[in-house]
Parts: sequence; C-alpha cells; structure tokens
Amino acid sequence: MRTPSAALALRQARLHLLEHGQCLPGAIDERLARSWRRSMAAGLQPTTRMGTCDNASGGRLRQILASNHELLAHSRPVMEYLFEQVRHSQSVVVLADQRGTLMHTLGDPNFVGRAERVALACGASWHEEHRGTNAIGTALAEGSGVEIHGAEHFLERNGFLTCAAAPIMSATGTLMGILDISGDQRSGHPHTLGLVSTAARMIENRLLVASHRRSLRLHLHSRPEGIGSVAEGIVVLSGDGWIVGANRQALSMLHLGPQDMGATLLERALDVRLDDLLARQKRRPQLAVQVHATDGTALFVQLYMDAGVQSVVASDSAPQRVDASHRPAAADALAKLDTGDLRWRSAADKARRVVDKPIALLIQGESGVGKELFARATHDSGARRAGPFVAINCAALPEHLIEAELFGYAPGAFTGAKREGSKGRLREAHGGTLFLDEIGDMPLALQTRLLRVLQERSVTPVGAGTPVPVDFALVCATHCKLREAVDAGQFRSDLYYRINGLTLILPALRERTDFQTLTERLLSTLAPERPLHVVPALLARLSQHPWPGNLRQYASVLRTSMAMLDAHEDAIDWQHLPDDVTQDLQEPLPSVASAPEPTQAAYEPQNLQALSQLAIRQTLQNCRGNVSQAARSLGISRQTLYRKMNA
Repeated sequence: MRTPSAALALRQARLHLLEHGQCLPGAIDERLARSWRRSMAAGLQPTTRMGTCDNASGGRLRQILASNHELLAHSRPVMEYLFEQVRHSQSVVVLADQRGTLMHTLGDPNFVGRAERVALACGASWHEEHRGTNAIGTALAEGSGVEIHGAEHFLERNGFLTCAAAPIMSATGTLMGILDISGDQRSGHPHTLGLVSTAARMIENRLLVASHRRSLRLHLHSRPEGIGSVAEGIVVLSGDGWIVGANRQALSMLHLGPQDMGATLLERALDVRLDDLLARQKRRPQLAVQVHATDGTALFVQLYMDAGVQSVVASDSAPQRVDASHRPAAADALAKLDTGDLRWRSAADKARRVVDKPIALLIQGESGVGKELFARATHDSGARRAGPFVAINCAALPEHLIEAELFGYAPGAFTGAKREGSKGRLREAHGGTLFLDEIGDMPLALQTRLLRVLQERSVTPVGAGTPVPVDFALVCATHCKLREAVDAGQFRSDLYYRINGLTLILPALRERTDFQTLTERLLSTLAPERPLHVVPALLARLSQHPWPGNLRQYASVLRTSMAMLDAHEDAIDWQHLPDDVTQDLQEPLPSVASAPEPTQAAYEPQNLQALSQLAIRQTLQNCRGNVSQAARSLGISRQTLYRKMNA
C-alpha cells in the first residue's frame, strides 16, 4: 500500500508531467517516470478510453498461441501453482507474449469481471503504447521485473489495479514473454513481485531443459543440494565445450552476459575442461564436482546428457568448434538449419513427423523467411531425398506459359512447342518432392487442373489424351493468408484443404530468438574460409531492426558489409554497413503519410508503359526490394507485378 504522502507525490508528478511534458526530478522513481514519458509519447492521456483496435482477432490470436506453443505448454503448470498461492485474493495470473498480447489467464471469479472490463483478457494488448504504464508493458520496455500499483498506472481507468510482472527469458537472453499477477490495489502484497519472479525463473528452467534435452547441459549451484532447485544455474554446451546458452542464474554465477553465448569456452568461465568433466562423469555419474569460477567462487556442477549426445561426444577424437546451434544429435538436413529458435524448431519437429507420410505440407510465412530452404531440408530429411526436388514459383511464371510449364505438352501441341514435347515440372518431380512456392498466386483455372492431378495422381500433358501416373510428395508455400483468399473466392476451397495437410508457420526474422546464432551461421556460410563476427553493440541494434525482407535482406546486408572489410579486419562494425541501412538503424523509418510529394520531374515519361515501369521501380525502391509489399502497395498480385517487371 502507498502512503498518503506517496499518493500526493504521484498526483503532483502527474500534473507536472501533463503541464510541462516532463516529471520533476526525484519526485517519483525514475523507471516510473520513463514509462510515463513513453506513454505520453505514444499519444496517450490519463483519461484515454481504450478501444479494441489493439486486440488480436480470433485468427490472429490462434496464430499467436500456435507460435508460442512451447512457452504456453511449460507455463500453464507453473501458472496453476502460482494461482493456488493467490487464490481468493482478488487476483488474476496472466501470461503475455513478447509483444504484450495476453495469451492465458487464470483468475479469481470475483475479480475476473472487473479485469475483463479493462481488457485484462486473452487477445488484448498491454503494450505500453496501447495501455500506458502497466506491469506487463513496462516489464517489456525495461526488460526486468516491475510492480505498478494503483495511481502509478498511466491510465486512470487502471488505477484500481496492482500488478507485478517479470520477464521470461530464453537461454540466449531473448525475451520470450511476461508473467504477471494483477489484482485489486487494496489487496496488494509486498511479496507478489518476488513470487512472480520466482515463477518466471521456473518457466525459464523448464523451457531450457525441454529444448536442450539432446544437448550437453551443466547444472550448477554453490551447494550440491541446490542442483535441481529453481535457484540452480543451467549452462548449455556444444560438443567441444563452448557455452551456447544459459539461464539467468548461470550468467550471474559465471559473470557472463547474453552476448557471450557462442563465444566463450567453458574453461574460460570455470577452472575445468569439458574433457575432464566427461571423464569424471563416466567414473561417478551421480556425483557433483566442485569447481571455481573466474572470481574464485566455489561451485558444484553436474553434467547431464542423453545417450545420443554421449555417442557424439565420444566419437569426437579431434574436437573442433561448432556453431551455437546445439542442434539435435539426429543431424538430418532440418537439424543442420536449426539455430535455436523454438518456433522454428517446433515447425521442424512437426515436419519430421509427416515427411514420409502421404500428408501435404503447407509452409506459411513472410517473404524471405526461408520457406524454400525449409522445404528442401524437409525433402532431404526424408526417404525421398535421393529423388528430385522440383521447385516452382507460381508467381514468377508467365501466365500464358504456366500450364505447359507445369503439365508438359505433347509434340506439336502448339506453335513454338519443342518437336519432342516436354515432360513438364510435375512429371519431373516423380519419385521426389514437388515444391509449389507462392501457390496463392496460381490462377484459378490452373488450380482446377492441379486439384485433379492431386486427386488422380496422374498428369495429362497439353495436347495429349493419355494421363501419365506421377508420384511425389507435395510441399506448398505462400505469404498469403489462404483462408482469407478462399473466403474471397480467389482460391479454391477444395484445393486449399487438399494442400493443407499440415500447416507450418515460419517466424519472421524480427520474431526469432536466435539472432546471434543465426548471424554466426550466415557469416560462416558467406565466408567459410574467414572467421568473422559482428561487434556486440551493432549486433544488438541489428537484432531490433524489423527486417521487412527477413533473412534474404539480412544476408544481403551482411554480404555487402563483408565486402567493405579490409584484409586485416574480422569484425563488421557500423562503418561497413550500406548507407541506407545505417540510416534506417539510426533513425525511425518515415511513415507513408509523411513521404514527400513527387516532383513534376518524376513524371517526365508520357506513355503508359513508361509510367507503369517508373511506378514499379519507385515502389520497389520504397519497399527495399520486397516484392510482396510492393505488390500490395500497387494494388496488384505478385504474379502481375512479376509479369510487368519482365515486360
């Protein structure tokens, strides 16, 4: 509870902020003052009445829940335990994603009604820019545990609440979500924040262990009895002794930061080598070993690994440094792409379950997220890997050629046809995998023919009367929302259900939790003969960039930056970036509304085709080469845009 003097100070600080745009120095906690200033900068006022425009719709909420499946699965048991501790205290336990959208709630029935009236329900966004100062949004902004009580909330309508929230962090230091307890301000308790913080650590540990069961893990504590408790440190190791992940307790014990993941050998943090630990583990597997941190602190450690990891470690007669992906021991093609993001890994695990079954895969995600790369890795991870992988971009094929390209044609089927005819891409995929990229842009007439092929498992070439049997695994990909296209009559519903055996959604680059490891992988792929890295400060800024072109755009930026390095340099820094990227990272992107009006000189071409090409070039430049975004801006389909670009 706040004292009368504290309440008076809050009122005075709020009035001064509203009148002068800043808080009186020292009048309130600086963290609270920062949050109030952010709330005002977002255009909010204490009396703002919130609408529902910031709430996730049913479809969007389902997508959020699906992409956070692992976080939800490991959080629910902890939330249930947490709720038992606060039951009958006029409270609700809340889990939000990394953007502040509420995903799961458990509440006291007597309090839920009031909570829902201020949108404390699933689907609502409690980001600061939508709800002002609040424990969830402010914990997101500050990256640490926060308690917001009564009038400390920026919006007056939330003043009846007292809220405590703590972040849930990944093993590589990325924020995954927020755990919160919100209740009636009259029943606030000084220990609530500590309770929530402990529960968040429990979730972090459960996630870390579950996602690294196939990795070497080092559990440590200052007492041997502390190993296995919520206070233990957990370190994830590569097969040759590099620290590639850790919980917050371990980072504190070893005096490391998230930036050290993938760049620190175990022996630089502890006075022991991995080989020595493995030897001791073999002799006395149940005994914790005493070691010392770099500051001399004594710690007890115990090594955990499954049989698959043991065999891999045992076979390493000449260890070499591996990247920080700590991928599963079953090193199939999908595992080789795994750099630690839980959403990506979940999609890969699902793909493995159906790869050799007659189930079509539908891969969804923004342009540039690596859908074709994922599809090819799925093919290479299955029994058909010795067969062909035939990739077709349905949006890039000229409309008048797409039918002959896909289905093939008989000799002399039309003017200009090859004398010997053509098998067509569908028949080329026989015995392997057919990958149809951007299937959402396939013309409706071709959708009908494709559906018949999938139903009958045979192809009838153009100009021929005899069908030819085909056998291939089907993987499709699209950036479009096909369900909405079906509702709009732009995509056949029967074809949609035929290709949608299993839908996988690949995360955008800005949503991934493995940015550092992914960067290391890209650099090693682009320059395998030259060990390069990005300086930590720049890497942190790059990880916050929205990357509308996703991996394709980021790889291009890294490739250009590498070309700017001198022969003796091995670190990419600000001066190596292209100028437009540097400007984007240092300044907020201008909004469409504030874009300058084009000058008369921009319209010098006077014929329609020249004007069309000019508009396309300018739009592509504004969208930084993102064809999907450019097509949406121009109000045409990707297929039409490709056709006009090639005209």
